[in-house]
Amino acid sequence: MTKRLPGLLAFVLAIASAVPAMGHSLEEVDQNLRDQEKYFQTVDVDAPDFALQDVNGRSIRLADLRGKVLILHFIYTSCGDVCPLHTDRLAQIQTMVNQTPMKSMVEFVTITTDPKRDTGPALRDYAEAHGVDASNWMFLTAQAGEPEDSTRKLAAAYGLQFSQDKDGMQMHGLVTFVIDQDGRERARFHGLKFEPVNLVLFVNALTNRTQKPHAHPEPGWDKIKGFF
Repeated sequence: MTKRLPGLLAFVLAIASAVPAMGHSLEEVDQNLRDQEKYFQTVDVDAPDFALQDVNGRSIRLADLRGKVLILHFIYTSCGDVCPLHTDRLAQIQTMVNQTPMKSMVEFVTITTDPKRDTGPALRDYAEAHGVDASNWMFLTAQAGEPEDSTRKLAAAYGLQFSQDKDGMQMHGLVTFVIDQDGRERARFHGLKFEPVNLVLFVNALTNRTQKPHAHPEPGWDKIKGFF
């Protein structure tokens, strides 16, 4: 993935700079991803609400983030295997997004499922270790006084189970959730094997707010995928 990042960046810059001329509709992109990205799942439901706090203790609700496309996932910082890989994958995607006008329209959201240990300082250290850009990425934990399993229950509301053992380790899957500007969950990208550019293209369609297919002279999907 690292070796391919410059090429991906160039491509994402090209598609973003062409908006709205390129502007594939959400319906078109959704159908293409169903056909060609096996780790993609289309969704159209209200995203479960939350009342959490950021690393500075500021209260954050889902409603506070309306108007932004959210790329959201769940991790815990003492996870020694897939959580850091998931964060690294999204950090690469953030680099792609932030090289385009989408930067001001997209927010990355990480929610810890271990609020007892993942305090504000711990989450800051984790963010720094993974090289994320704090300008459009927030790390959230449970508010003071909330039960220790509150964010695991929130993950379950999103359809993702985190099962904690007696040593504090958690068994769980990996899902990247995409939530639109109106607070509706629109897609899930499962695991780590999805093509990052496919997530970026889906987010680009959401930021365009173009919902109906339309005629366009630009290259077709197969030619776009041919860049890779």
